[in-house]
Amino acid sequence: MNVYITRKIPSSAKELLESKGINVKEYPKDKPILKEELIRNAKDAEGLISLLTDKIDKEVIDSLPKLKVIANYAVGFNNIDVKYANSKNITVTNTPDILTDATADLAVTLVLTCARNIIHAEKFMRDKKFEGWKPKLFLGYELRGKTVGIIGAGRIGIETAKRLKSFGTKIIYYNRSKKIDFEKELEAKKVTLKKLMKTSDIISVHLPLNDKTNCLIDKEHLDLMKSSAIFINTARGEVVDEKYLIRLLKNKKIFSAGFDVYFEEPNVNNELYKLNNVVILPHLGSASFEARSKMAELCSQNIINIFNGKRALTEVKI
Repeated sequence: MNVYITRKIPSSAKELLESKGINVKEYPKDKPILKEELIRNAKDAEGLISLLTDKIDKEVIDSLPKLKVIANYAVGFNNIDVKYANSKNITVTNTPDILTDATADLAVTLVLTCARNIIHAEKFMRDKKFEGWKPKLFLGYELRGKTVGIIGAGRIGIETAKRLKSFGTKIIYYNRSKKIDFEKELEAKKVTLKKLMKTSDIISVHLPLNDKTNCLIDKEHLDLMKSSAIFINTARGEVVDEKYLIRLLKNKKIFSAGFDVYFEEPNVNNELYKLNNVVILPHLGSASFEARSKMAELCSQNIINIFNGKRALTEVKI
C-alpha cells in the first residue's frame, strides 16, 4: 500500500504508517503543493494525507484511481468534495477533538491580548518609549462581568466558553441546536445571532464553513456590535464579512478584533496591517506540539484502519 502526504507534517505520521509496512512519500516543501504536482506525485497512492490548502476536487479524485481514503490534517474539510469522494467509495476523515484545547487556548489568548492592548504595549516597550507609569497609558478592559457571545457551540466553542467563564463572565451562545449540558454547566443561554451581536462585550466565532455559514456574520449583524466590543475569529475567515469588519475597525466603531483566519487565506487584506486595534496571527489555532503530533497520528491511524478493512476512527459524514 502507498500513502502520499501533501506537505511536511510531524514525523509521527510517517513513522506510524511505515511501522505497518506501508510505503510513504511526502512532499518535501513546507508550502502548498500545486494541483498538477499532487496528481503526478500521488498517482499510485491508495491513501492521501491532505491539508486545508489542498483542493481535493473531482479532477484530483478522478486522477487518483487507486485512492481509498483521504485523511484531512484538520478538523475542517471544506477543501474536499466529500460527496464525490464517497460516490467513488473513498472514505474521508478529519481530526476532531485533538485540536480543541489548543484552539480554545488561542481564542482566549486573543481575547486577553485585544482587551489589554498587549501587542501595542509590547511594541511600545521595544521602541523604548516607556517613560514611567501613566494613568491612561494603554487602557483596556477587564473580563469580569462582561458578556461573552459564543458563535458555534461545538467542541471548541464550548471549551473557549469554559475558559472565559473562569474570568467571571456571563455566557450566551448562538447555535443550531440547544446545548443542555453546556447551559447547565456554565449557566449559558441560547440566543439569536442578532441578540448575541448586540449584547456581547466579547464575541468569539467557532463555526465550520459551509453553504449556510458562508458570510453568515454580515453587515447587518456586524453593525449591531457595541462600540466597546472585542471580536475574535479562530474558525474560518469566510464566515464573516471581513471587508465590512475592517471598515468598522478603521472607523473605531468597535474596540478591537483578533484574527487567526482570513477571508481569502493565505492572502491577508492589506488594510489589516495598517490598523492598530487588531491582533493578526498566522493561523495558529492548532499550533501546539501536542495537537499537531496527535493530528498526524490520527490521520495515519485512519488510513491504517481503512487499509485493514476496518472503520475509520473519525470518518466525515455529510
